[in-house]
Amino acid sequence: MEKGATILITGGAGFIGSNLCEYFLNEGHQVICLDNFATGKPDNIRMYFDNPHFRLIVGDIRNEEDCRKAVEGVDYVLHEAALGSVPRSIKDPVTTNAVNIAGFLNMLVAARDAGVKRFVYAASSSTYGDSQSLPKVEDVIGKPLSPYAVTKYVNELYADVFSRTYGMECIGLRYFNVFGRRQDPNGAYAAVIPLFVKKLMQHESPVINGDGEYSRDFTYIENVVLMNKLALSTTDKASVNTVYNTAFGERTTLNQLVGYLKEYLSIYDPKIAGVEVKHGPERLGDIPHSLASIDKARRLLKYEPLYNMREGLREAVKWYWEHLK
Repeated sequence: MEKGATILITGGAGFIGSNLCEYFLNEGHQVICLDNFATGKPDNIRMYFDNPHFRLIVGDIRNEEDCRKAVEGVDYVLHEAALGSVPRSIKDPVTTNAVNIAGFLNMLVAARDAGVKRFVYAASSSTYGDSQSLPKVEDVIGKPLSPYAVTKYVNELYADVFSRTYGMECIGLRYFNVFGRRQDPNGAYAAVIPLFVKKLMQHESPVINGDGEYSRDFTYIENVVLMNKLALSTTDKASVNTVYNTAFGERTTLNQLVGYLKEYLSIYDPKIAGVEVKHGPERLGDIPHSLASIDKARRLLKYEPLYNMREGLREAVKWYWEHLK
């Protein structure tokens, strides 16, 4: 990828988006952030407001004009904007659909009309649905288990159609339980790692849904940033117009996760080691086990993860301790 390229990052004020803004600004690119701050936060990108290579557009991907304005003069799009969370989609499928499908289509059309060179988008491991096979391989999926999963699968279908019909270059990255700095521990739909960290730091019992033996391929943010970089910069035609698992390729149970968190947090506060864990009912729409095969990304994108789960967790815990205290 050429130096000084102009990259639009939708949802750039969110957890993953703001980390992408940081990386590509540091690499010498021009970065445009489109965000409506529905879930993203100004504080995540405030440090870039005075950077001459950064521009913020406050707008909504559900608005066609906002999308067209955002892609003007853009070389590449990293589409991160979405309403995440399986429980949120179950509670409000209409809004999830409007943002994740109608908004995604608006961005595809705007990028197509602006002649964007490549459109890389956040797909999701939820697309694997009720498939029982492990590890998850890109070509083997099941039926979606939530409205959110439906929307992310439809994104993949639209991207495939746009690549075939309009000659666009599209790459989907199926994120597996991403965690790391700037992931919000607050709110009704906080992800499990920042939520558990916050609870433990307050000496409150984290609540595990079910018996704690559900497992996930927890993926540190630096691995996700790397995958986005590789997806933007690959020149191999065989590596474009497809989807990739974006993960480390190792699974951890929720019981193990809490054990690691208590271990790393008790370095800063020994009392945390004694905090008890509670168990609640299983959560509707949850996949029991998630483990990615990263063979395809290794083969076509030359991807090698930078951090394993425990290394990433140590870094995340350090960041939360410094920023939540």
